[in-house]
Amino acid sequence: MTDLQKEIQYIKGVGPVRAKLLGRLGIKTIEDLLYYTPFRYEDRGNIKPIGELIRHGADESYQTVQGKVMASGIVITPRQRKKIFEATIGDGSGYITAKWFNQPYLKDVLKKEKRVVVSGHVRRDPYSYGLYMDGPEFEIIDDEEGELIHTGRIVPIYHVTSGLTQKVMRNIIKGLLDLYPLPEILPQGLLDKYHLPGLHDAVNQIHFPPERSEMDLLNRGGTRSHKRLSFEEFLLLELGLAIKKSTVTQESGIAFKVDGPMIRRLHALLPFRLTSSQQRVIDEIMGDMAGLHPMNRLLQGDVGCGKTIVALTAILIAVENGYQAALMAPTEILAEQHYRNIQVYLDPLGVTSRILTSGITSRKREAILKDTAEGGVQVVIGTHALLEGGVVFKRLGLAVVDEQHKFGVLQRATLKRKGYNPDVLIMTATPIPRTLAMSVYGDLDLSVIDELPPGRIPVITKWLYGDRRKEAYSIMKEGLREGKQVYVVYPLVEESEKVDLKGATEMAERLQRAFPDNMVGLLHGRLNSVKKEEIMGRFKRNEIRILVSTTVVEVGVDVPNATVMIIEHAERFGLSQLHQLRGRVGRGGGKSYCLLLTNGKVTEEGRRRLSMMARTNNGFEIAEEDMAIRGPGEFFGTRQSGIPELRVANLLRDVKILEAARKEAFEIIAKDPALERPEHRLLRHAMEQKWRDKLELATVS
Repeated sequence: MTDLQKEIQYIKGVGPVRAKLLGRLGIKTIEDLLYYTPFRYEDRGNIKPIGELIRHGADESYQTVQGKVMASGIVITPRQRKKIFEATIGDGSGYITAKWFNQPYLKDVLKKEKRVVVSGHVRRDPYSYGLYMDGPEFEIIDDEEGELIHTGRIVPIYHVTSGLTQKVMRNIIKGLLDLYPLPEILPQGLLDKYHLPGLHDAVNQIHFPPERSEMDLLNRGGTRSHKRLSFEEFLLLELGLAIKKSTVTQESGIAFKVDGPMIRRLHALLPFRLTSSQQRVIDEIMGDMAGLHPMNRLLQGDVGCGKTIVALTAILIAVENGYQAALMAPTEILAEQHYRNIQVYLDPLGVTSRILTSGITSRKREAILKDTAEGGVQVVIGTHALLEGGVVFKRLGLAVVDEQHKFGVLQRATLKRKGYNPDVLIMTATPIPRTLAMSVYGDLDLSVIDELPPGRIPVITKWLYGDRRKEAYSIMKEGLREGKQVYVVYPLVEESEKVDLKGATEMAERLQRAFPDNMVGLLHGRLNSVKKEEIMGRFKRNEIRILVSTTVVEVGVDVPNATVMIIEHAERFGLSQLHQLRGRVGRGGGKSYCLLLTNGKVTEEGRRRLSMMARTNNGFEIAEEDMAIRGPGEFFGTRQSGIPELRVANLLRDVKILEAARKEAFEIIAKDPALERPEHRLLRHAMEQKWRDKLELATVS
């Protein structure tokens, strides 16, 4: 273990108590703390004469002064009986009082005659008319103590947790930087090529920027030091992805014959023509499946673009070659939806399919498992139930994973291990900008369906609040009069599940009274799978006209006659969720509406999301905004997907750096696959630390 991997609690100034607090921030080692960069900076280097502040008045502005403690002591407030430590500071031009509540120990720190630098908001005392600062940051000036780090300079501000102050963070980090020189891991050629500073200088300057640094560049992460650390993070990420991709391309897979008659028969059964985008992606998949190495492809396409038919084409190629195929979906409703949609085509083609979820009876389950193990079932569609040890395939040739971000990398690896190097097709309806998808899922080949089927009209989206709720019910009434159907969606979160479920139930009862001629159904996660299927079946058959539902309808429900979606408490949904929900309407070619209803005050972030939804139907624009709001780590679900987290780099801000790092990483691995050259050894060690055991999953995205 290198010094940088030493546990943080053994560092001077930390100890077990502070180590626990740092652990809340994800900081466990010295390296974690050194790469825990400030989220903003304050310029406390502009030291003002106190007399100038007196002349210009107290305007609540943040100021820094320097002077000598002229007097100090504890004052007890007459009403609250609170102890306030006060220090009067003078600099020859005037006096200012610094006050700290409930910190009596400062009497032993800020003694008379001590020289200090103090930074805080300047206010005027309504009784004495003198100036004061409440709870300012301070630093004692002592020539033997070295440079100032809390005041009198540009100061870093960190995200902290209760019990951990900015001052403590800065002291610990400064001590680490002085004690632990960071070894350079990037080859000198890359530093020179991209004009990047060395690692130790870059980390030093990110935490404690030099004088005259540009505040704008610092606060938006645009300095050379930020670029250096971003490049390094991206390079280590892309090296891992390059190794994973090269591992997959070296494995032997199944060389499928892709020109059999079954695909032509399938396409002849379709009641629509494939779009050129679907056909292009099918050609890409066929090329992969015909190859000597396993397919490892990500299929990306917006809601309703027709990914399922593309996946079905791949499934039939596997079946026609004598192999089995598995399709794994994150929810029972989506698995059942896939099963019903796919069965329509599989039955006429004589292909045997079964659905496997946790909700089926044990007797039925045993029969399916037996038929699957013996090869009698050619296509199995299911949920996480497919991952269980009792599920055995005789000859698994293709694994399809839908809504891939809902599954962890280990779960996908488990499914893949049920065959011998089967082809893998991963699908997502979460639009990701192509460059970012290629970088974060860089070990996969990427296919994008970038057009909707002909006749699809963009959904009209409105954000309605206050009295405008009446407009929602007017649109709903009009749709019902025309024979159309309506979704009313409620959020359901664990913290308030009972309250939310009660709200959805009451809404269903209220709507039934308001629309007595239209059957209202209620669908929520507590219903068993049989009941859910029954309700969805009745909704699809137009027996239920209004479906009040929690977010179980978010993915995979396809009812072309539904043209109105009302989303209650829309501010409680994320952008990606709202976009998925909206995709449930507008599937029948007519005018459709998505109505976002809110009650009371909406946060600034909520306003941003709702305004974006009302402004555009473009999934890629929505994805960009979603990533900007939530942050790339949460957007991509990096913890779940098995991709190392980014600590400094930002996938939106640093796209050009990412592209450069990706190019360099793949070139390095092409020339030195095991990173054995002397100039790459430290890079290899850093990459192994970054990825840890995740590279053992080299064949799964």
